[in-house]
Amino acid sequence: MKRTVEVSIMGQKFMVRSDSDEHYVEKIAEYVNTKVAEITTKSKSIPSLNVVILAAMNIADDYMRMRHEKEKVYAGVEKKVLGMLELIDLQL
Repeated sequence: MKRTVEVSIMGQKFMVRSDSDEHYVEKIAEYVNTKVAEITTKSKSIPSLNVVILAAMNIADDYMRMRHEKEKVYAGVEKKVLGMLELIDLQL
C-alpha cells in the first residue's frame, strides 16, 4: 500500500509516495542530506544542482562498492559450498 511521506532535502519539502514505511523513507532522505552536507562543507560556493549531482555520484559510488563487495562474498561462499560438495561426493 502506497503511503505519502513528507521529507526535507536541502531545505526543500517533498511529498514522496512509497510502499516503504515512513521511517525508512525518512532514513533515505537523511542519508541524501548527509551526502549533500559532505559536498557543501567541502565547496562553499557551488550551485545547488551541482551539489545534488555530486551527492548522487557519491551515493552511486557507495552503492556500487557495496554491490561489488556483496558479489565477492557470494563468490567466496559459492566456492566453499562447491568444495564441501566435492568432499561429500568423495565420501559417498
